[in-house]
Amino acid sequence: MRMRRGMAIAVLAGGGVATTMLVGLVTNAVSEQTEWPSWLGWMQHHAWLSFVLLGAMLTGLTIVLAMVSDGGAPEQSPGADPPAVRPNGAPGLLGAALVLRSLPRDTAAFTNRTAELEHLVSSVESATRQGTALPVHVIDGMPGVGKTSFAVHAGHALATRFPDGQIFVNLNGHTTGRSPVAPAEALASLLAATGVPTQQIPVGDDAGAVTEARAALWRGRLADKKALLILDNAASYRQLEPLLPGGNGCLVLVTSRRRLAVDEEVVLPVRPLPPDHAVDLLVRLSGRSVADLGATAPGGATGTTRMLEQLVQLCGHLPLGLSLLAARLRHHPSWSAEDLRDRLLVAQDRLSELRAGDRAVTATFDLSYRDLPLELQHFFRGLGFYPGTDIDAYVAAALGDVRQSHARRHLDALYDAHLIDEHPGNRYRLHDLLRDYARDLADEGERMDHVQAVQRVCTYYLASLAVANRYLVRGGADIPPPPEDAGHVETPVIESRAAALSWLEGERANVLACITRANHLGLHDLVVRLAAAMGAFLRQEGPWDQAVALHRTAADAARIVGDRHALAAALAEAGVVRRFMAAYQDAAQTLGEAVREYDAVGDLSGKAAALNQLGIVWYLIADNAAAEQSQSEALDVYRQLGDRLGQANALADLGMVRRQTSRFTPAIEAQNEALAIYRELNDRYGQGNSLRDLGVVHCLMGEYEVAERRHQAAYDIYQELDDRDHQAYALNELGVVRRLTGDRERARADSTRALELHTELGDRFGRANSLRHLGVLDRMDGVLDEASHKLEEALDLYQELGSRGGVAATLGELGVLRGAEGEADEATAAFEAGLQILRELGDQCGEAQVLNHWGNLLLSSGGVLAGRNRFVEALELAREIGSPLEVAHGLEGVGRCEWVTGGRDGAETWLREAIGIYRQLGLNDVGDQLEELLVTQGAG
Repeated sequence: MRMRRGMAIAVLAGGGVATTMLVGLVTNAVSEQTEWPSWLGWMQHHAWLSFVLLGAMLTGLTIVLAMVSDGGAPEQSPGADPPAVRPNGAPGLLGAALVLRSLPRDTAAFTNRTAELEHLVSSVESATRQGTALPVHVIDGMPGVGKTSFAVHAGHALATRFPDGQIFVNLNGHTTGRSPVAPAEALASLLAATGVPTQQIPVGDDAGAVTEARAALWRGRLADKKALLILDNAASYRQLEPLLPGGNGCLVLVTSRRRLAVDEEVVLPVRPLPPDHAVDLLVRLSGRSVADLGATAPGGATGTTRMLEQLVQLCGHLPLGLSLLAARLRHHPSWSAEDLRDRLLVAQDRLSELRAGDRAVTATFDLSYRDLPLELQHFFRGLGFYPGTDIDAYVAAALGDVRQSHARRHLDALYDAHLIDEHPGNRYRLHDLLRDYARDLADEGERMDHVQAVQRVCTYYLASLAVANRYLVRGGADIPPPPEDAGHVETPVIESRAAALSWLEGERANVLACITRANHLGLHDLVVRLAAAMGAFLRQEGPWDQAVALHRTAADAARIVGDRHALAAALAEAGVVRRFMAAYQDAAQTLGEAVREYDAVGDLSGKAAALNQLGIVWYLIADNAAAEQSQSEALDVYRQLGDRLGQANALADLGMVRRQTSRFTPAIEAQNEALAIYRELNDRYGQGNSLRDLGVVHCLMGEYEVAERRHQAAYDIYQELDDRDHQAYALNELGVVRRLTGDRERARADSTRALELHTELGDRFGRANSLRHLGVLDRMDGVLDEASHKLEEALDLYQELGSRGGVAATLGELGVLRGAEGEADEATAAFEAGLQILRELGDQCGEAQVLNHWGNLLLSSGGVLAGRNRFVEALELAREIGSPLEVAHGLEGVGRCEWVTGGRDGAETWLREAIGIYRQLGLNDVGDQLEELLVTQGAG
C-alpha cells in the first residue's frame, strides 16, 4: 500500500514538473517569441495541439490525485464509488451515530428469503461447532432490495443465540444530506450505548490514535460477550473495520450497496425477488385475493397471474416498491391489478428522464405520493428538509408547522402507506430511497422553504433543550433560554434527570445534524444557540472531542456574524471541556481568550465564570500564583454582581489553592465562607466539595477527628447525589486519615474501593491518587515489589496528565521505597527531583515531608550530620506553616541524630517534645514506641 501510494506521489511530482514546463512552453508558443530548438520548435508551430496535450496531462493528474486521495462526493448514485468517510474522529468534525440498543421492528414486507437465512444460520452453527470466530456477514444488493429488512429479520431469528445484546447502528453510508459516520464517532456512540462512562471513552487530538484506542476498548468490551451487531448502510471497509469486535462470540451483519472487502467475510447477496415470490408478497400485503385483484382481467386466473407478474416486473421485483403498490391496492379496494398497472405506467412516463433502474422503484413512490391528500403531500415533502435520521411526532410537528397531534396522525398515515418505517420509541425513519425522493420533491420548492423548515426544527430543539437542561444544569447556573418565538412549540414531557438524559441521548445525532445543516445554510445564530444549549449535556456525557468540535463550530459561527459575546461563551465551553480532557495548556489558552472577549463586551458574569475556570486549570497544573490571581479576580467580580453561587465557587477554589501552598488558616477561612453560602443556596455538590477540601486541610493540620468527620460528611452527600467519582475522591481522603491514625486495614479498604471506582469511571487522576495511597500502604506492610509497581504506575499517570504536584508526591514516596530496598542513590535522586518541583509549586508541607524522609534515609545510611540538617530544615518549614505531624517527625529525626552522636540528654529533649505532639495528634502507638526507645536505650 505504501509503495503504491509512493509511486502515485512520484507520478504526481513528475507530472507536476512536466505540466509546469508545458504551461510555460505553450504560453511562449502563443506569444510567438524567439524560435525554440529541436522538438520544442514543433510545439511553437502547433500551439493549439500543445494546449490539447496540456489539458490531457492535467486530466490524467486529476485522476491520479483522486485515486491517491481515495475520496468521493458526499452523495453518489448507486453505481458510483462509495462516498469517502471523513477522517477518523477528526477533532474539527461534528457528528454522531444513531445507535439502537435493540433491533428495529421486524417488517411485514419480509418474504421468502429462506435460502439466504439458512445460509446465514448454517455459517453461524458451523463456526460455533468448530470453536472459531464468527465471520463477518456482508449483506449486499441494490437499493430497495431489502438488505436492512433481511438483516433485521435475521437478527430477530438469531437473537436468542446472542443473549448479551443486539445493537443496530446506522452508518449513513448512502443517506442523502448526511455524511457517512466516521469510525471514531460510531465507536463513541457504541461505547456509550453499552454503558461505558464518558470519562472512559478515549479522546485526544490525534485522530488516528483516538480511533485505535476506542476500537481497542470496544473490542475489549465485547471480548467475552455473545452479542449481535448490525452495521447498516456501510460506505466502505475503511469505515467498517474499526467497529468489528475481536472476540469469537459476536455476530456482525453488515449491509451495504457495494461489495466490501472484509477479511474472512461471508457474502450474502440479496437480489430482487423471483417473480412468484414477488407476486406472493404483493398479494399478501394487499390483503386481497388473486381473484379479487384480477376482477376485470381477460383470461381468468391465468390472465390475472400474467397481469400481476407484469405489475411486479414494473417495480423491479423490489420489496420496497411492492409494499408501496400493495398499500395502494389496500387503500383503493375498487382498483384491480390492471388499474394499478396502468397508473404505474403513467408514473413511469412522467419520470422518463430517470434511468430505467431508478424509474422502476421511483414510479411506485410517485404513485403513492400522488395518492396522498394535499395536506399529507405537503407534510411528506417537508420530511425531505429534515437534517436528522429518525423523527418523532414533536419534530415532525415543528417541521410541518402543525400541531403535535396532527403530526402524529400524519406519521401514522405515512406508515400505513409504507412511505416511512417505524423504529423503537415511537420514532420513524425514511428509507434512503424515499428520503431521496422526498428531498427531490422538497428541492422543487423555494430555497426559503428549506431555510424556514430548518429554522422551525432548530427552534423546537432549542425549546426542548431548555426543558431538559433544567435537570442537568447545576442549581443557580444560567440555563440557555428558549427562543422568544418558541411559545407555540410543543415539547416532550421531561420530568426527571434520567428522562432528560434519555431524551438527549436519543436526539444527540439529530441535534448535531441540525447544527451542521444550519451552519451550511448560514443560520449562524441558531448554530451558536444550539451549541450553548447542548453544552451541559456533552460536558457531562461526552464524548468530549465531540463537544470540542461543537463549540469550535459555534465559535467560527460567532466570528462570522461578529457576535463577540457568543464567541466568548463558545470559547469558555471549549476551554472547560479541554480541561476535562487534561489538555491543560490548550484549556488555559482558550479560557484566557474567553476572558478577553467577555471583557471586551462588558459581560462581567461571563468574565468571572471564565476566570474561575481558568483558575481551576492553573490549580491543576500547580501554577498557584496564576490560580490565586484568577480566583481572586473572579471573586471580586462575583461580589460586585452579588452572585452568591459564583462567590462560593471562587472561594472554594481559592481555598484549594491556599491549601496547596500550605496556607492552612486562610484556606479554612475561604472554604468555611464557601460552605456557608452553599448551605444558604442548598447546593449539595458545593457542600460536598468544600467539606472534602476542609477535611484535607484539617488532616494536614493534624486534626484527624475533624478531618474524618468532614470527609465522611462529603462522602454521604456524594452518595445522596449518586456521584461515584466524587465518592471515590472522598474515600481516598478517608483512607489517608485512617492510615495516618494507624487504621491500615480500613485505609486499604477505602483506597481499594476508590481505585475500583476511578478505574471503572476512567478517571486517570483519581486512579493515580488511589495507586499512590495503596503503594504507601504496601510499603508500610513490607510488600515492596507491589508498592513499587503501584507507585511507578501512579508516577506515569501523573506525568501523562501534567500534574506536577502528583509527580512530586509520588517521587517522595518512591524515595522512601528505594531507601527501604537499599537503593540509596535512586532514593536520593527521587528526593531531589521531588523537592525541586515542590519548591517551584510553593508546597511547603510537601517539602517538609520529603526533607524528613530524606533525613531518615541519611540517618540509616550513616550520614548523621547531613540527616540532622534535613530534619532541622523540615522542622523550620513545618513550624512556619503549622503542620504538627511534620513538626513531630522533624523533632524525632533531630533527636535520633543526637542520640547517635552521643548527646543523649539533648536527644531526650527533642524526643520528649515529639512524643508530646504525637500524643496530641492521637498517634499513641508512635508515642509509645519512642517512650520504649528512651527507656530501653536509657537503661542500656
